[in-house]
Amino acid sequence: MDANVKEANKIQIEKVIKNLERRNITGHYCETAADVSAKVLSLIDEGAEVSWGGSATLNEIGVKDAVKAGNYKVNDPMDLSGGEDPIELRRKSLTCDVFLASTNAVTMDGVLVNIDGTGNRVAAMMFGPKKVILIAGINKLAADEESALRRVKQEACPPNCIRLGKKTPCAVTGECGNCLTPGQTICSYTVSTRFSPEKDRLHVILVNDILGF
Repeated sequence: MDANVKEANKIQIEKVIKNLERRNITGHYCETAADVSAKVLSLIDEGAEVSWGGSATLNEIGVKDAVKAGNYKVNDPMDLSGGEDPIELRRKSLTCDVFLASTNAVTMDGVLVNIDGTGNRVAAMMFGPKKVILIAGINKLAADEESALRRVKQEACPPNCIRLGKKTPCAVTGECGNCLTPGQTICSYTVSTRFSPEKDRLHVILVNDILGF
Protein backbone atom coordinates (compact mmCIF):
# COMPACT_ATOMS: atom_id res chain seq x y z
CA MET A 1 0.00 0.00 0.00
CA ASP A 2 1.27 3.47 -0.87
CA ALA A 3 2.87 5.26 2.10
CA ASN A 4 0.67 8.33 1.63
CA VAL A 5 -2.47 6.21 1.60
CA LYS A 6 -1.27 4.47 4.77
CA GLU A 7 -0.77 7.81 6.50
CA ALA A 8 -4.21 9.03 5.43
CA ASN A 9 -5.72 5.77 6.67
CA LYS A 10 -3.98 6.18 10.02
CA ILE A 11 -5.55 9.61 10.48
CA GLN A 12 -8.98 8.11 9.84
CA ILE A 13 -8.39 5.20 12.21
CA GLU A 14 -7.22 7.53 14.99
CA LYS A 15 -10.46 9.50 14.61
CA VAL A 16 -12.54 6.32 14.80
CA ILE A 17 -10.66 5.14 17.92
CA LYS A 18 -11.51 8.41 19.68
CA ASN A 19 -15.18 7.95 18.77
CA LEU A 20 -15.10 4.33 19.96
CA GLU A 21 -13.78 5.53 23.32
CA ARG A 22 -16.78 7.90 23.62
CA ARG A 23 -18.94 4.80 23.31
CA ASN A 24 -17.11 2.92 26.09
CA ILE A 25 -15.41 0.71 23.49
CA THR A 26 -11.61 0.36 23.64
CA GLY A 27 -9.90 0.94 20.32
CA HIS A 28 -6.43 -0.25 19.29
CA TYR A 29 -4.28 0.48 16.24
CA CYS A 30 -2.16 -2.00 14.28
CA GLU A 31 -0.02 -0.89 11.35
CA THR A 32 -0.11 -4.24 9.52
CA ALA A 33 -1.92 -7.57 9.57
CA ALA A 34 1.30 -9.20 10.81
CA ASP A 35 1.04 -7.17 14.04
CA VAL A 36 -2.45 -8.29 14.97
CA SER A 37 -1.88 -11.71 16.57
CA ALA A 38 0.60 -10.27 19.08
CA LYS A 39 -1.85 -7.49 19.95
CA VAL A 40 -4.69 -9.97 20.44
CA LEU A 41 -2.61 -12.21 22.70
CA SER A 42 -1.57 -9.20 24.78
CA LEU A 43 -5.25 -8.68 25.63
CA ILE A 44 -5.86 -12.27 26.80
CA ASP A 45 -4.88 -13.55 30.24
CA GLU A 46 -3.06 -16.88 30.38
CA GLY A 47 -5.38 -19.78 31.13
CA ALA A 48 -8.43 -17.94 29.78
CA GLU A 49 -11.08 -19.81 27.85
CA VAL A 50 -11.13 -18.46 24.31
CA SER A 51 -13.61 -18.97 21.49
CA TRP A 52 -14.48 -17.24 18.23
CA GLY A 53 -17.03 -16.63 15.53
CA GLY A 54 -16.71 -17.40 11.84
CA SER A 55 -14.51 -14.81 10.17
CA ALA A 56 -12.43 -14.54 7.02
CA THR A 57 -10.34 -11.92 8.83
CA LEU A 58 -9.42 -14.29 11.67
CA ASN A 59 -8.50 -16.94 9.12
CA GLU A 60 -6.26 -14.51 7.22
CA ILE A 61 -4.20 -13.30 10.16
CA GLY A 62 -3.67 -16.73 11.74
CA VAL A 63 -4.70 -15.64 15.20
CA LYS A 64 -6.63 -18.84 15.92
CA ASP A 65 -3.48 -20.90 15.47
CA ALA A 66 -1.61 -18.48 17.74
CA VAL A 67 -4.24 -18.96 20.45
CA LYS A 68 -4.17 -22.74 20.07
CA ALA A 69 -0.38 -22.66 20.50
CA GLY A 70 -0.62 -20.60 23.68
CA ASN A 71 -1.56 -21.34 27.27
CA TYR A 72 -5.32 -21.03 26.84
CA LYS A 73 -8.38 -23.24 27.02
CA VAL A 74 -9.74 -23.23 23.47
CA ASN A 75 -13.34 -23.79 22.44
CA ASP A 76 -13.22 -23.99 18.64
CA PRO A 77 -16.86 -24.00 17.47
CA MET A 78 -15.71 -25.06 13.99
CA ASP A 79 -13.97 -28.21 15.28
CA LEU A 80 -16.45 -31.06 15.01
CA SER A 81 -13.86 -33.83 15.44
CA GLY A 82 -15.27 -34.69 18.86
CA GLY A 83 -18.71 -35.36 17.43
CA GLU A 84 -20.34 -32.46 19.30
CA ASP A 85 -23.35 -30.59 17.97
CA PRO A 86 -22.08 -27.37 16.28
CA ILE A 87 -24.95 -25.39 17.80
CA GLU A 88 -23.97 -26.57 21.29
CA LEU A 89 -20.38 -25.54 20.65
CA ARG A 90 -21.60 -22.07 19.69
CA ARG A 91 -23.71 -21.88 22.85
CA LYS A 92 -20.63 -22.69 24.92
CA SER A 93 -18.85 -19.78 23.26
CA LEU A 94 -21.26 -17.40 25.00
CA THR A 95 -19.86 -18.30 28.42
CA CYS A 96 -16.15 -18.11 27.56
CA ASP A 97 -13.71 -15.56 28.95
CA VAL A 98 -12.72 -14.10 25.56
CA PHE A 99 -14.51 -14.14 22.22
CA LEU A 100 -12.75 -13.25 18.98
CA ALA A 101 -14.43 -12.07 15.79
CA SER A 102 -14.41 -9.41 13.15
CA THR A 103 -16.99 -6.71 12.61
CA ASN A 104 -18.65 -6.18 9.25
CA ALA A 105 -18.31 -2.41 9.42
CA VAL A 106 -17.31 0.47 11.70
CA THR A 107 -18.68 3.94 11.13
CA MET A 108 -16.47 6.99 11.41
CA ASP A 109 -18.56 7.88 14.46
CA GLY A 110 -17.63 4.59 16.15
CA VAL A 111 -20.77 2.49 15.64
CA LEU A 112 -20.24 -1.22 14.92
CA VAL A 113 -22.58 -2.63 12.27
CA ASN A 114 -23.03 -6.37 11.77
CA ILE A 115 -25.24 -8.76 9.83
CA ASP A 116 -25.26 -12.37 11.02
CA GLY A 117 -26.78 -15.63 9.86
CA THR A 118 -26.88 -17.86 12.95
CA GLY A 119 -26.63 -14.99 15.42
CA ASN A 120 -23.92 -16.48 17.64
CA ARG A 121 -21.41 -13.79 16.65
CA VAL A 122 -23.64 -10.79 17.33
CA ALA A 123 -25.03 -12.46 20.46
CA ALA A 124 -21.50 -12.73 21.87
CA MET A 125 -20.83 -9.09 21.02
CA MET A 126 -23.88 -8.04 23.01
CA PHE A 127 -23.76 -10.32 26.06
CA GLY A 128 -22.03 -13.37 27.52
CA PRO A 129 -18.24 -13.50 27.08
CA LYS A 130 -16.31 -11.40 29.59
CA LYS A 131 -14.22 -9.80 26.85
CA VAL A 132 -14.84 -9.46 23.11
CA ILE A 133 -11.99 -8.63 20.73
CA LEU A 134 -12.97 -7.56 17.22
CA ILE A 135 -10.46 -7.15 14.38
CA ALA A 136 -11.22 -4.98 11.36
CA GLY A 137 -9.18 -3.86 8.38
CA ILE A 138 -9.28 -0.36 6.93
CA ASN A 139 -11.73 -1.63 4.31
CA LYS A 140 -14.39 -1.99 7.04
CA LEU A 141 -14.64 1.76 7.72
CA ALA A 142 -17.84 3.45 6.55
CA ALA A 143 -19.07 7.03 6.67
CA ASP A 144 -22.28 6.28 8.59
CA GLU A 145 -24.70 3.47 9.44
CA GLU A 146 -26.48 3.64 6.09
CA SER A 147 -23.16 3.35 4.26
CA ALA A 148 -22.11 0.57 6.63
CA LEU A 149 -25.19 -1.52 5.86
CA ARG A 150 -24.72 -0.95 2.16
CA ARG A 151 -21.08 -2.03 2.45
CA VAL A 152 -22.04 -5.25 4.29
CA LYS A 153 -24.71 -6.24 1.78
CA GLN A 154 -22.70 -5.32 -1.31
CA GLU A 155 -19.12 -6.11 -0.32
CA ALA A 156 -19.25 -8.65 2.52
CA CYS A 157 -22.31 -10.86 2.03
CA PRO A 158 -21.70 -12.04 -1.58
CA PRO A 159 -18.14 -13.33 -1.01
CA ASN A 160 -19.11 -14.74 2.39
CA CYS A 161 -21.99 -16.70 0.84
CA ILE A 162 -19.66 -18.00 -1.86
CA ARG A 163 -17.10 -18.97 0.83
CA LEU A 164 -19.79 -20.84 2.77
CA GLY A 165 -21.21 -22.57 -0.30
CA LYS A 166 -24.60 -20.83 -0.05
CA LYS A 167 -26.96 -20.59 -3.02
CA THR A 168 -28.28 -17.14 -2.20
CA PRO A 169 -29.14 -14.50 -4.80
CA CYS A 170 -26.07 -12.46 -3.79
CA ALA A 171 -23.79 -15.47 -4.31
CA VAL A 172 -25.17 -15.89 -7.82
CA THR A 173 -25.76 -12.31 -8.98
CA GLY A 174 -23.57 -10.31 -6.58
CA GLU A 175 -26.61 -8.33 -5.43
CA CYS A 176 -28.75 -8.71 -2.30
CA GLY A 177 -32.12 -10.32 -3.01
CA ASN A 178 -33.49 -10.06 0.56
CA CYS A 179 -33.73 -13.87 0.57
CA LEU A 180 -35.62 -15.75 3.28
CA THR A 181 -34.51 -19.31 2.52
CA PRO A 182 -33.86 -21.40 5.66
CA GLY A 183 -30.32 -22.73 5.80
CA GLN A 184 -29.17 -20.35 3.07
CA THR A 185 -29.61 -16.71 4.06
CA ILE A 186 -26.81 -15.26 6.19
CA CYS A 187 -28.80 -12.06 6.83
CA SER A 188 -30.94 -13.15 9.78
CA TYR A 189 -29.86 -10.50 12.27
CA THR A 190 -28.79 -6.89 11.79
CA VAL A 191 -27.20 -5.27 14.86
CA SER A 192 -25.76 -1.81 15.46
CA THR A 193 -23.62 -1.45 18.58
CA ARG A 194 -23.57 2.19 19.64
CA PHE A 195 -22.39 1.79 23.25
CA SER A 196 -20.83 -0.81 25.55
CA PRO A 197 -22.51 -0.90 28.99
CA GLU A 198 -19.38 -2.53 30.46
CA LYS A 199 -16.06 -0.71 30.31
CA ASP A 200 -13.10 -2.71 28.98
CA ARG A 201 -15.36 -5.45 27.60
CA LEU A 202 -15.48 -4.54 23.91
CA HIS A 203 -12.13 -4.09 22.17
CA VAL A 204 -11.76 -3.17 18.49
CA ILE A 205 -8.40 -3.58 16.78
CA LEU A 206 -8.31 -1.45 13.63
CA VAL A 207 -5.67 -2.49 11.14
CA ASN A 208 -4.10 -0.24 8.49
CA ASP A 209 -4.42 -3.04 5.97
CA ILE A 210 -7.17 -4.67 3.91
CA LEU A 211 -8.57 -7.71 5.71
CA GLY A 212 -11.53 -9.98 5.11
CA PHE A 213 -14.68 -8.97 3.27
